[in-house]
Amino acid sequence: MSVQVYGCNHVAIEVDDVEKAVAFYQDVFNLQKLDEGEGDAFFKLGEHQFLAIFEVGEMKPDRVRHFGIMVRNEKQLAEVREKITKKYGLKLNPGFRCDFHDPFGNRIQVVDLHDESLVWLLPYQEVQKAGIRFSD
Repeated sequence: MSVQVYGCNHVAIEVDDVEKAVAFYQDVFNLQKLDEGEGDAFFKLGEHQFLAIFEVGEMKPDRVRHFGIMVRNEKQLAEVREKITKKYGLKLNPGFRCDFHDPFGNRIQVVDLHDESLVWLLPYQEVQKAGIRFSD
């Protein structure tokens, strides 16, 4: 039997204050909260994925570990850059259009649909409704 991977189910990050993290991710990315408990929260992240946020007692900074979030277009990418730099005072990492560390030290890269291939986008309902198909 050969393993067939269908994609990524979820990303889990650590924060030192889950309430502040919930407010940050809802504000910056307008994420829909799926569930929340004592010391954790879960958000819908695309069609088939979710973001899990867990509160920990001690944060340990990452060097290269990160996750990527895809937004619709350059306008939305600019909105994210504006909000994280102006409202939250976060710095963009040079060399990328939108790469930063959230207030808890988690590194995030934000791209728009233009950065991705059509193969990656096929599972998304918006692309399916547009009628994009590959021929054999």
